Amino acid sequence: LTKLFNPKVIAIVGASAKKGIGGYSVMKNIVASGFDGIVYPINPTRTNVLGVKAYSSLEDVPDKIDLAIIVTPARTVPEIVESCGIVGVASVLLISAGFAEAGEEGKKLMKQIAETIRRYKIRLLGPNCLGFIKPSIKLNASFANKMALPGKIAFISQSGALCTAILDWSIKQNVGFSHFVSIGSMMDIGFHDLIDYFGSDPLTNSIVIYMESLSNARSFMSAARAFARAKPIIV
Repeated sequence: LTKLFNPKVIAIVGASAKKGIGGYSVMKNIVASGFDGIVYPINPTRTNVLGVKAYSSLEDVPDKIDLAIIVTPARTVPEIVESCGIVGVASVLLISAGFAEAGEEGKKLMKQIAETIRRYKIRLLGPNCLGFIKPSIKLNASFANKMALPGKIAFISQSGALCTAILDWSIKQNVGFSHFVSIGSMMDIGFHDLIDYFGSDPLTNSIVIYMESLSNARSFMSAARAFARAKPIIV
């Protein structure tokens, strides 16, 4: 998950200059947070987004992309993920909704995407999530309108609404985070993957999880046992 949480080059597919939509919020947050890497807005109808040169497709981006953030309607996502595989994108943050929670059609789309990421060995966070924030590299890759404070807690939540509530609370209470992650529908990356990653992460001293459901209990327990002695895990 290193490329996901430490990207040098980010592409935002669906980046927009139109206020009130996800592609605008994510683009604005990344630009405003002071992220030190390179950001490529992908939008076939614009030459720039918020003053940053835009590209019409992932294939047109001149750099190797570490993280592609997808904020487009669900039906467009399988084709975009296929493009990610073709150009060698390492990881995907899929913020878009409209998959398993949207009935049979959504489940079909999810199956397609799952097959594509397996074929190209891409790691995917989401779908249907708020995104993530990593304060130490000044990266707000989410549509939460506030930046988390830096600290030593890794926070993982299945609820986007709870993420925003905790974020508001943490700023008032001066509580900081190493990572602040909305995990969404867990098509690929699950709790156990994040525990493994944060368990070995020198910036993280403890892990706090808001969990609504657990489909892979054995992997979760195995990951939690491996790290709970060194780092408290609170669920």
